[in-house]
Amino acid sequence: MQTQANRQVALIVIFAALTAAGAFIRIPVPPVPITLQNFFVIMAGLLLGSKAGMMSQVVYIIMGLLGLPVFSGGGGIAYVVKPSFGYLLGFILAPGAVGLYMKNRKYSHTNIFIASILGMAVIYLIGVPYLALYMHYVLDKPDVIMPAIKAGLLIFLPGDILKCVVLAAISGRVLKIVKNSSQP
Repeated sequence: MQTQANRQVALIVIFAALTAAGAFIRIPVPPVPITLQNFFVIMAGLLLGSKAGMMSQVVYIIMGLLGLPVFSGGGGIAYVVKPSFGYLLGFILAPGAVGLYMKNRKYSHTNIFIASILGMAVIYLIGVPYLALYMHYVLDKPDVIMPAIKAGLLIFLPGDILKCVVLAAISGRVLKIVKNSSQP
């Protein structure tokens, strides 16, 4: 039992680190760069399940808020007033949604793709409104809904759909490797 708990903690830390690494694999597009963070966030939900996947992202967010430069724009408590912080909050809930969707479902390409799209949607459902609030209150823009949707969602959709396709293609194999590594 202790070995299983240690393995779970190790996987949580690994996915927090993978999310941090994904922040530095980026294409600079204002106002929020395209990164591989959400790829690893979704994969955490697929491979670790709902609770452990969410915990990996809580660890990641805490590391960044404590000042470690793990976010795509650095780190520190002041990051909560950055336009991209809402997406980071979405990172916490996305693995939960993915894990819940996949619970008791076969890890087929179709189910993994649907779960990945669901996880991305959760990230956007929190990130885009946060971006709109930032644009309204910090940038003092009166009409922010469509600009936030354009800048914080539409420009990322093609890349994120591609990430979902890749996740569907590889997650089943990765899951088998992770499960086989836990066998004595």
